Amino acid sequence: MKRILLIILVIILVSVGVVSSFAADKPTSKRLIAYYFHGNFRCSTCYRLETYSREAIETNFRDELTSGKLVFNVVNTDEKANSHFINDYQLYTKSLILSLVKDGKQIKWVNLDKIWEYVGNKQKFIEYVKSGVVDFLEGAR
Repeated sequence: MKRILLIILVIILVSVGVVSSFAADKPTSKRLIAYYFHGNFRCSTCYRLETYSREAIETNFRDELTSGKLVFNVVNTDEKANSHFINDYQLYTKSLILSLVKDGKQIKWVNLDKIWEYVGNKQKFIEYVKSGVVDFLEGAR
């Protein structure tokens, strides 16, 4: 009986050591969060901003989305739980924000404010968003 307990204890200690060594070798976790922010009132242009943003990200970054390195979130800032984003990102209108997060903490962010300028030209819009995401993903490496 003592021998079995000793073997179990050794297995547990070895397992803990292996897990700890893997955890120590784990690279820092970075990911990019793309937020599309809107309010309760949404016009056709506002919906188009969201649609084009989603299309730009889902079409060009499938692997990053699948791996979790990139996340796309649509957030209504008129909901009480989300109102803090207005101050966090100095929002004054519908916006696409890219936020680089490392080990659970935001390290930098940018407002892709030219989405309003390009909403009338889908191709320019998608290229603008794609370029912004590529720049931030390079920072996540």
